[in-house]
Amino acid sequence: MLDPIVNFITRIFQWIGRGIGFLVGIVLWPFMWVGRWYGQRGLILKAVVGAILAIIVVMYGYFFYVTQFWTGFNPDYPASLAQARESTGAGDPVTPDAISATVAGEPEPTCKPSAIAGTSADLIDFNVNQNAWISSMVLSKLGLFGIEWRNTPFFDNKAAFQLGINQVMRRTTTELVDTLGRVRGTSQIDQNLQNARTNLAWSETAWYIGWRGPTRPTPSVYREAITNLRNFNTSLERCQATFDARADNLMQFLDRIAGDIGSTSDILRQRIEVSDAGWFDLRADDRFWFAYGQLYAYYGILVATRSDFAAIIAERNLTALWTRMEGQLRASLNVQPWIISNGNESSAFFPSHLATMGFNLLQVRSNIVELRSVLDR
Repeated sequence: MLDPIVNFITRIFQWIGRGIGFLVGIVLWPFMWVGRWYGQRGLILKAVVGAILAIIVVMYGYFFYVTQFWTGFNPDYPASLAQARESTGAGDPVTPDAISATVAGEPEPTCKPSAIAGTSADLIDFNVNQNAWISSMVLSKLGLFGIEWRNTPFFDNKAAFQLGINQVMRRTTTELVDTLGRVRGTSQIDQNLQNARTNLAWSETAWYIGWRGPTRPTPSVYREAITNLRNFNTSLERCQATFDARADNLMQFLDRIAGDIGSTSDILRQRIEVSDAGWFDLRADDRFWFAYGQLYAYYGILVATRSDFAAIIAERNLTALWTRMEGQLRASLNVQPWIISNGNESSAFFPSHLATMGFNLLQVRSNIVELRSVLDR
């Protein structure tokens, strides 16, 4: 009685095995053909081809290493800045009576540097010096057999994280140039900040050769932005630059940050609506890590903002609200799933990490809007 059923199940597994074997054969056929071709060549050609293959293997090995191992990643990186909080704001005199150096017998004034500029320089350093900049690497541009890495489940998480940080750096340097680093209407743009903004506007995927010929790779241009920001802080310490720590400037900066975070939360929402493939959504991971990179960078920038606008925050009684916002920002960085899932929000088996990240973004945005409304009273 059971023989027909057993035979049917056996045939099903045989068909499945043949199908898998057929697919494996299709995948391995090019490699087998190359192997046969290689075995029939002369010694010199074998050596040349072997050297090229060895270089490719080494390049992919390095690419695997730099995409999987993150150097200097620490969600608590602003802790030292938070512990060294002062009541003075950026650009304010800090040692008006101390003589650090003398010029013609007169004391040289010393002012407080900008924590926003310093933190931005550190984050760019983290992106391009402590780690390799993934997006401009030639293997990142080649993808997987011509398929962009972001359309595969491999090698794109760190790149998306770095791009999220870079988005924040571009926003921050723009605000430093337009409002924070000058007295609007009465002072010229600081050249160091202008150069930093220009350098960070460079293409995120530039390699040594582009469509128009030789060009500068992205990391080398971003390294110049680090120098520009630190030069600005050096000038500010010497009281030779401006940081306009006014309440309306802080309010505008918070508006820009809230808008940036809101835009990213909308990107996550669109992805959630387009797909609920759970663990198999190949675009969910880069969306998640881009948003995570933004939160990672804004955590440091907002801690730095509290330092630069210390007098305004104390005057407007924003300390408790700001502390709560920082705590929620830090808590959101604890969400670090090994595999990103974009499942239906009511699913019992496929979590929705994008929904969780979107909630964290909107929570932070809500706190920023509340701070802004208090400033506007």
